[in-house]
Amino acid sequence: MSTRIVHELTYEAPLADVAAMLADPAFRDEVCVNQRATKHSVSIDGVQGDPMKVRVEYSQPTDRVPGFAKKFVGSEVDIVQSETWTSPDRGDIHVTIPGKPGELVGTAVLTEKDGVTTETVTLDITVKIPLVSGKIEGLIGKIFGSAMRAEQRTGVAWLSR
Repeated sequence: MSTRIVHELTYEAPLADVAAMLADPAFRDEVCVNQRATKHSVSIDGVQGDPMKVRVEYSQPTDRVPGFAKKFVGSEVDIVQSETWTSPDRGDIHVTIPGKPGELVGTAVLTEKDGVTTETVTLDITVKIPLVSGKIEGLIGKIFGSAMRAEQRTGVAWLSR
């Protein structure tokens, strides 16, 4: 089993501007800072449609994680987010938590209507821990929902500059 989350990030900007933002390492750095990452690194190779490969490695504090989950994750969790953008409007996402039995796999799709771009992120969360996998998948979904809201706030500010 897995848990699916779908999150929409809306930007008052054309698709080309949002795609360029997502391809900018400085934007990705700023997102990590705004997501409370204790450390991070960003690499972007290629250009969209080439395909463009994005890799974001970061560590998150777990001070907001419920007690039942802390024994699985510790005081900090490392996250590796890999994206492959085969076009400016579609990317495949794979998120792993090294050393932990879980992953997130999905897509990011950009659509534009009347100069407003929506990024729809769909992720299937899978945790392989008997008895508590559903609870942990739900928790990961909430954490990534919060992370995506931070990314959207960062993106809105970025695009208004």
